[in-house]
Amino acid sequence: MSKTMKRVNPFCLSHIIVALSMVCLVWQCNSKAVTYIVHMDKSYMPKVFTSHRHWYSSTLTSLDSTQHVNSSILYSYENALHGFSVALSPQQLESLKETPGFISAYRDRATTLDTTASYAFLSLNISHGLWPASNYGQNVVVGVVDSGIWPESDSFKDDGMVIQTPPKWKGKCEGGQRFDPSLCNSKLVGARYFNKGLLAAHDGDDVTKIGADSVRDSVGHGTHTASTVAGNYVRGASYFGYAKGTARGIAPRAKIAMYKVAWAQGVFASDMLAGLDQAIADGVDVISISMGFDMVPLYEDPVAIAAFSALEKGVVVSASAGNAGPFLGSIHNGIPWVLTVGASNTERSFGGTLILGNGKRFSGWTVFPGSATVNNLPLVYHNKASACDSSTLLSQVARGSVVICDSVMDVNQQIQHVSLSQVYGAVFISADPTLFEKGKMTFPGLVISPHQGQNVIEYARATPLASATIKFQETYVGTKRAPTVASYSSRGPSWECPWVLKPDVMAPGSSILAAWVPDLPAAQIGPNVLLNNEYNLLSGTSMACPHASGVVALLRNAHPEWSASAVRSALTTTASPLDNTGKPIEENGELFQRASPLAMGAGLIDPNRALDPGLIYDATPQDYVNLLCAMNFTQAQILAITRSKDYNCSSPSYDVNYPSFVAFSVDKSVAVERKFRRSVTYVGDGSAVYTARVSSSNGTQISVSPNRLVFKAKYEKRKFSLMLKSEMKKENVVPFGSLEWVEETGRHVVRSPLVVLPSTFVFNH
Repeated sequence: MSKTMKRVNPFCLSHIIVALSMVCLVWQCNSKAVTYIVHMDKSYMPKVFTSHRHWYSSTLTSLDSTQHVNSSILYSYENALHGFSVALSPQQLESLKETPGFISAYRDRATTLDTTASYAFLSLNISHGLWPASNYGQNVVVGVVDSGIWPESDSFKDDGMVIQTPPKWKGKCEGGQRFDPSLCNSKLVGARYFNKGLLAAHDGDDVTKIGADSVRDSVGHGTHTASTVAGNYVRGASYFGYAKGTARGIAPRAKIAMYKVAWAQGVFASDMLAGLDQAIADGVDVISISMGFDMVPLYEDPVAIAAFSALEKGVVVSASAGNAGPFLGSIHNGIPWVLTVGASNTERSFGGTLILGNGKRFSGWTVFPGSATVNNLPLVYHNKASACDSSTLLSQVARGSVVICDSVMDVNQQIQHVSLSQVYGAVFISADPTLFEKGKMTFPGLVISPHQGQNVIEYARATPLASATIKFQETYVGTKRAPTVASYSSRGPSWECPWVLKPDVMAPGSSILAAWVPDLPAAQIGPNVLLNNEYNLLSGTSMACPHASGVVALLRNAHPEWSASAVRSALTTTASPLDNTGKPIEENGELFQRASPLAMGAGLIDPNRALDPGLIYDATPQDYVNLLCAMNFTQAQILAITRSKDYNCSSPSYDVNYPSFVAFSVDKSVAVERKFRRSVTYVGDGSAVYTARVSSSNGTQISVSPNRLVFKAKYEKRKFSLMLKSEMKKENVVPFGSLEWVEETGRHVVRSPLVVLPSTFVFNH
């Protein structure tokens, strides 16, 4: 302090401090608090807290006390996302950002969700990237091989569509029962059906049981997948209030040709081959097939056989991986020349809110479709009935009430028992993270976590007149962490051909909203009440496949010069192995372990990056024949696939020019050594230099030669080799890693996954 400065009167100083404090308080009051949705990293929660809600509340309390934080959390999210919503002033928000575990926060706002929301999750944007570059898939024809179509659906109207069909298009619309050819339009340009194999197998049976003897969908599956891949814009679509918004396909301006081969009684290979054969003949650009055959050799697999022909004609075939996960080796359609698609969950989920009589709120999962309201009803927790495994006992102790069901058995079984009782509503307690993937809620109920459940049970026990309200039809966007690999998605390696990594990629497949058959039930309430709806939520790799097929359609328009293998390469090398927190993608399940390439392939498809991949791994039909030769296929078996003797076995090789790498361990006591040879084609503009970057599990060494590739012009090719050495120290452990070719400007990163299969997973071929 300067010696010339006068001493300040303490009485005056105190008045100055008070005045400044009043100014701060007035300013803070004028800084109106608004509601934020806050995302938190649950791994940061200290063990001292018994629930995430306690942690969130403590975090808010720890903020500067002068900020007068209102610690009343509006919602605590544990299933839909990890975080909470709360009203914060600008200062409070800035302080919260500095707390451990904070990921992000954004203002709560009224908005219309775009559904299926998966297109937004894939970052498709109207202003830049693949959508405008491909003109939304305009004039590309996608052949959907499935259970037929409901042509009257708004998703298949031709508003905004180009009237003309491509000159090469030879398809037509076939009439039949309840389907007149005039139902086709500029969106639906082809409609054929195939059931001769089915009818032959059911010789003498009542064939009327097969449903409409036409392309009209009597199952719903085909309508759903067709609208996912190329459905038109439909405002106000929803599943009984969930996922409300504008529905659209991934390639909304592409044209659809439906080839009905699936019927209520099943799918026959003969019918499937006929449908695929006709699709190729008609001149489709893409084939989307959400079904497959298990444990069938390539030379007997109708998908493999037809897809080889499609490959020769530049037609990309996209097929589902199957729903037999999470077991290794459960995949089907593991065909080297097919884009095999696994399923992921997305950042969107559905739920509701449980409001206790004391005002406490708990968010949980539900997709209850009914209009019934659960408003201030008695809340009952009864020790003898809490297992919710007896409808009779439930009716005795909780008639007309909301019952709490303990986490002692499968929730779907509990729902069945509760539905048959005279209970009005239910709160189910479950830690099963896979429930939301495929579950349905046929009763006015809500699923909450065990942490939440403990608080609810304590309230019900301690309060003589405990009550509860349940609000439904809530949609959450922004769940962290997403994506995860869906538990049901079939895993590699491929039984048909383990030398090529399958699946190739994954795409959104859980709780996908798409068009439905209006005269089939989309939901059920209780044991007897069926509800119809024009849109339905379905889960499976059947739903993931048309997402990838739609992106293929967009790429086909943006890059008509690319081969089918080039398109698949672009999707594979640009797929993301990271989730929306920047961490490696995990498998959805109890352990939430890091996903291997056998679960997710290269990762989640990234349409905009696939538009400009930098490098591609191209492969000719002969390259795939060389693989078949190395697999000791006979000439007859190869011919069954290729239909031509023009191919030869002069250069048999397991080393097909694929954008991924698979090595085998024959004996865990012997280190794996494998040398791969690859060729990449530069598809960028001007010149470029790429440098190799590798990553791998412990005990695995990877070297690349040369590790630097120089390209002077577009379409130049460069060869390289990759040497892998791996010590298989543990049984049933899958070492994996990746090779990345990184452009020196940083614009392109061309990534290929790598996996080493232990001896227990090597199949006898």
